[in-house]
Amino acid sequence: MALTIHILDYGDIELETSFLVLGHECGRVRRVPVYGFLILGGDYPIVVDTGYRDNAIMESLGMRGLQFHENMIENQLAKHGVKMGDVRYVLHTHLHIDHAGKDDLFPMNTTVVINRKEMEFSVSGIMYPQYPKPDILHLVERIYEPEAMRFLDLEITTAEEIIPGVWCEAAGAHTEGSMNVIVQTAEGLACICGDVIYDFNDQIINHVNTNNDMEPRVTGNHSQTKREEKGAIKKLLNNYTFLLPIHDRPAKIEKQKVVGRLGMTVPGPMTETLPDRPWFAA
Repeated sequence: MALTIHILDYGDIELETSFLVLGHECGRVRRVPVYGFLILGGDYPIVVDTGYRDNAIMESLGMRGLQFHENMIENQLAKHGVKMGDVRYVLHTHLHIDHAGKDDLFPMNTTVVINRKEMEFSVSGIMYPQYPKPDILHLVERIYEPEAMRFLDLEITTAEEIIPGVWCEAAGAHTEGSMNVIVQTAEGLACICGDVIYDFNDQIINHVNTNNDMEPRVTGNHSQTKREEKGAIKKLLNNYTFLLPIHDRPAKIEKQKVVGRLGMTVPGPMTETLPDRPWFAA
């Protein structure tokens, strides 16, 4: 059975637009989704990212959480016939406040998988308070439970397999330990790319405030250099058929361009197609 990726809708957040795209529409508040992903078709269900703990915790970043009953992770999984205890692995693109807030709801025989460098970075204080205390303390507790945590060393190994058809690689952008999750689907490689990309339209399709051809726009929230972030985005566009960020709808990629957008399942029908044109607006 081919692997499929199903989007889990964890609610929305409201934040300043320039957080998403550096220097773009400063002061404007924008509402964006917070997604997680359920990988089905293998021996075990796999979840990628678990969203934010509750609406109140987003206030620590000056953001507004909009999470309701239907967005609870157990309810999102139930739509696909999956219970919390059925999930064998929880993978994290990184451990920011809106990505690892529900790990403590999973039993200790569910293995949480992260890049070791991300765990180290989460307690460095460099991007405090984007790593909230309750989320990180729970992960520390898991270290001392048998098989409740798995560390990857992607800067050394380059890639590590989780199950056949699913593997992880270092993202090289956003946070020092961010990782991409690669899934082999029936229609090509899909990459769950965390926050390396926030917004396809303003960073890649129209790439605002950018004059050079094929030049992506960086986000307003990263610990790596701008050169590294641009390179990491270009790597995604060069290597994968589908890209799935956390805060925007999935996209289909051909010849380094966004040619269509998808719905809540990948592979799946394109809900919007784009003309064959350069990234910049005509």
